[in-house]
Amino acid sequence: MAPASSAAPAAAAAARIGNPKAGEIAFRTCASCHQVGKYAQPGYGPQLNAIVGRKAGTSAGFRYSEAMKRSGLVWTDANLAAFLHAPHDVVPGTSMRFRGIGDDQEVADLLAYLRSVR
Repeated sequence: MAPASSAAPAAAAAARIGNPKAGEIAFRTCASCHQVGKYAQPGYGPQLNAIVGRKAGTSAGFRYSEAMKRSGLVWTDANLAAFLHAPHDVVPGTSMRFRGIGDDQEVADLLAYLRSVR
């Protein structure tokens, strides 16, 4: 679970109602490393289809950091929100090269979009 420093923003973001259309637009930043959709493949990051409910570090075809594989996380809304806010606080040693998103609504929108892609 997320450390205290990212837990409060994560709870706020996870509790907000997200807009999947706005999340799709926000995902453009993520798309430089991640794919979603019918033909999604791992690239610099894992594909993110059906990520909600998935155990972290288990998407086929992607080489995860040892930190991510050992994290024990399951990608719930709260854990994803915390990770999107502060990836390196949630999984120290992650290979994800992203500082995080400070805006709770943007995180909620991304979560709504990610829940919509299977």
